[in-house]
Amino acid sequence: MKIKEIIQKLDELFPNPKTELEFNNEFQLLIAIIMSAQTTDKQVNKINKIFFTKFSTPKELYELWEDEIRRNINKIWLYNSKAKNIFLTSKMLYEQFDQKIPESLPTLQTLPWVGIKTAKVWLSVVKNEPYLAVDTHVHRVLNRLGIVKTKTPLETDKIAEKKLKKEDLARLHHTLILFGRYYCTAKKPKCRDCVLTEYCSYKEKNL
Repeated sequence: MKIKEIIQKLDELFPNPKTELEFNNEFQLLIAIIMSAQTTDKQVNKINKIFFTKFSTPKELYELWEDEIRRNINKIWLYNSKAKNIFLTSKMLYEQFDQKIPESLPTLQTLPWVGIKTAKVWLSVVKNEPYLAVDTHVHRVLNRLGIVKTKTPLETDKIAEKKLKKEDLARLHHTLILFGRYYCTAKKPKCRDCVLTEYCSYKEKNL
């Protein structure tokens, strides 16, 4: 009952949830997700206003070469590693997948820098697959609400999908991220304005 009520309140708070990453096609979304690791969507979108004008396919991005990719994304965290893996991902998609992004979770994770979170985000957004991609926001919110008691996002990922109904996962992916980003923040969460305080133990520390 608690989880059902939480989902209902999140739906009311975010009636049309969607990713805040900006993109023009499915491949650009994958690149944006890779870029967004430990970087805000706002910063990624700012960079991609220019970066995304230079390519739309894996072949076009591969042909930019790694140094050019690095120059375009050097304002984000870990840009050297990300540039290398974005280049290698483009190369792999071009040479091994006929420029088509694989649609299975295990195969997606064979791409460089595409871990389980990145793969689930892409499948959730593009294919509306029933996946809950656990980032730091989702991990924090689910622990504060007592739905899980875990120490890492990977632990949360494994337990959450057992506790939550499959049909709720894709929608919760968006609402939990938005809720963690704008209400249940890591520092100074907005507990006084929160619609979920009755379910939350963290409020005792903050109010």
